[in-house]
Amino acid sequence: MSATEAPKLSKNEDLKENSNYLRGTILEGLADVSTGAISADDGQLTKFHGIYQQDDRDVRNERRRQRLDKAYSFLIRVRVPGGICTPQQWLEMDRLSDENANGTLKLTTRQAFQFHGVIKSNLKQTIKEINDSLLDTIAACGDVNRNVMCNPNPFQSDVHAEVYELSKAISEHLTPNTRAYHEIWLDGEKVASTEEDVEPIYGKTYLPRKFKIVVAVPPSNDVDIFAHCLGFIAIVKDGKLVGFNVTVGGGMGMTHNNEKTYPRLADLLGFIKPEDAVKVAEAVVITQRENGDRSDRKHARLKYTVEDMGLDAFRAEVEQRSGVILEEAKPYTFDSTGDRYGWTEGTNGKWNLTLFIEGGRVRDTESYPMKTGLREIAKIHDGDFRLTANQNLIIGNVSKEKKALVDKLAAEYGLERGFKSSGLRLNSIACVALPTCGLALAESERYLPELVTELESVIEECGLHDDAIVIRSTGCPNGCGRPYLAEIGLVGRSPGKYNLYLGAGFAGDRLNKLYRESLTHDQIVAEVTPIIKRYAKERESGERFGDFTIRKGYVKPVKVAKTDWWAAN
Repeated sequence: MSATEAPKLSKNEDLKENSNYLRGTILEGLADVSTGAISADDGQLTKFHGIYQQDDRDVRNERRRQRLDKAYSFLIRVRVPGGICTPQQWLEMDRLSDENANGTLKLTTRQAFQFHGVIKSNLKQTIKEINDSLLDTIAACGDVNRNVMCNPNPFQSDVHAEVYELSKAISEHLTPNTRAYHEIWLDGEKVASTEEDVEPIYGKTYLPRKFKIVVAVPPSNDVDIFAHCLGFIAIVKDGKLVGFNVTVGGGMGMTHNNEKTYPRLADLLGFIKPEDAVKVAEAVVITQRENGDRSDRKHARLKYTVEDMGLDAFRAEVEQRSGVILEEAKPYTFDSTGDRYGWTEGTNGKWNLTLFIEGGRVRDTESYPMKTGLREIAKIHDGDFRLTANQNLIIGNVSKEKKALVDKLAAEYGLERGFKSSGLRLNSIACVALPTCGLALAESERYLPELVTELESVIEECGLHDDAIVIRSTGCPNGCGRPYLAEIGLVGRSPGKYNLYLGAGFAGDRLNKLYRESLTHDQIVAEVTPIIKRYAKERESGERFGDFTIRKGYVKPVKVAKTDWWAAN
């Protein structure tokens, strides 16, 4: 290729260009009753509509032996900007999961709902009913801005309502403008052949890759702000919101054995006033649209754009596009990424009950009718439900009059049982992985509880039951569960084998680093056990587990991801 020849665009770019603003042949594929699947191209486009085509990998080999098609189904992701929904919306999600999905609800690490096991013939009706509940699925996936996350804990400060409104405003402003979603799923009027959609922010080919935005309220970094493309850190003075520190260029995904890929923490871009946040968000998105890599999707996230352009040049373009001059970032402090469990009183005099939902999976079992219990609470609740970035749930804004009844129902259905769990379990995150995720190399949601149970015997022996240690697992290196910000991180390498990472900052401000590769379950336990025991005996006052593993030389600290993260320890 000559110096002036443009690099060849990735296949996805041509697909988006020729999709007629995300329509493709989705309608025709839905009408084809000869298969439970849709075409590969439409499978890429339906992501923009909040849908992933999947199949049950537990039965894939057996079906192949019987010469049967794969057991296709679909994941539907529901946007919940800021993570807050009404009790009625919760009841609708509960009902739809029973009637049209696999009977469970997944609370994601991005404060969204996921339905699993939806068959093709139920897709349209399910999405219509989601929209009838005043939620939607558009832009929950795809090369666009996805669900905007926000600190969900109203007990922390009076500014929560303001930052929540910002998360909704950004979400609405950056929602794709195409009418394809309404045409396909909601029977909207089709655009006349002489009339074309216009995407003023995204353009005809949208973004080079997915885009993620979060809003944090110090001292809580529960949204893991440095793991995301764009972040807003609320700066509060004398109880008033004075503005935001803006962060850019975070991202978790990487590819095994490809040192050109790496997780990256976001950089501080500068400080802005509250009224400038939406303008700056749009400018950052457009800067990525114009400068992101459209030839190599492994190099297409904003983190690589910031790295390649340099922070100063990136800031200059954002300022030019937004008309906002960013000031020097203001001081702030984060102290953890976890949730505060149990009852807390909000600044508005109402109460909030944070429940531990292991793996974010809401289901009923014979011994634990969690889903039923939450349904019964939703029927009488006069506040809201808040999905946390740690896959947990807050029964929010409970009135004084209803608090005793909510507490009674929570006790009756065992919803508070998780409070007795170890600090390790209460700070765990697992992605879905097998059997539905097509990218999974190993188990995650079905594996991590088993590992934590075995490690808890060591934790109890060492007197560390109440000590918070962040442990996260993913079935592949894409980082959906933010494993590279875990003090103990596990990333699937192959069936039954994981890479083990250590040394992340407890407040989400430092990446971890590879410690051992391709470990089996027994090997993971054998490696981690002596470190936990040593931590119990040799830690300094207030020292966190990740800091301890660095001080004792298990791993070196990652300061610059591009050069340090893959370097030999």
